[in-house]
Amino acid sequence: MHRKPVLLVIAHGSRDPRHAATVHALVRRVRSLRPGLRVETGFLDFTLPSVHGVLESLAAEGVRDVVALPLLLTRAFHAKADIPAVLRDAPPRLRIRQAEVLGPSPLLLSALERRLYEAGLTPADKSSTGVVLASAGSTDPEAIAVIAEIAREWRHTGWCAVRPAFASAGSPAGFSRTEDAVRALRALGCARVAVAPYVLAPGFLPDRIARGAAEADVLAEVLGPAPEVARLLLERYDEARIAPGLSALAAVGA
Repeated sequence: MHRKPVLLVIAHGSRDPRHAATVHALVRRVRSLRPGLRVETGFLDFTLPSVHGVLESLAAEGVRDVVALPLLLTRAFHAKADIPAVLRDAPPRLRIRQAEVLGPSPLLLSALERRLYEAGLTPADKSSTGVVLASAGSTDPEAIAVIAEIAREWRHTGWCAVRPAFASAGSPAGFSRTEDAVRALRALGCARVAVAPYVLAPGFLPDRIARGAAEADVLAEVLGPAPEVARLLLERYDEARIAPGLSALAAVGA
């Protein structure tokens, strides 16, 4: 019987135990949406099991096909360099395809709005509410451009305004810190200001976003195991699994 490829969710990892707990909650939701699919989790750093360890275990079990899915919202250094390097070091018997990162996607915008409504906003509040789209940050020009485009696209769905912000030091031109973006939206005349963390799990930079939101009216939770995020993981898995003419070596950047 033909078996579907194993889905290996690759998370960055963190010293903060909330990070792994959130990743595992998301993976449980993915499994619940597709009970017949085997889903494993590996971490690049700080947390076990490591990606390499999971791949070794799968190969030892006789698994042949794996879809490696980066649990990342933008295509930056980890997706372009770190993850392909780890996958190239996998046991040679494994056929591995690297799926695309999660963002951008309309499902992520839906998840962001879900978190804002859970934090107390209603659809009727949109036109009078300015939103800070608070990302962890990146130095990668492609990732920066994607965040800026998401903010522009989201603004057109009815919000008073949407401003991108970075939590990491050294924000690129056009991006503010969370607290500066909150003040800018106040100055723009939005009746209320909400901060929407465009991050998947708690940790050091999400905590910095929360501190920067001290003057906001609403702070949403991280995306975490939102149903839309779980559905998106399965979309990316399916796209990688059925992509025509794509070899496993090409998929991991060899």
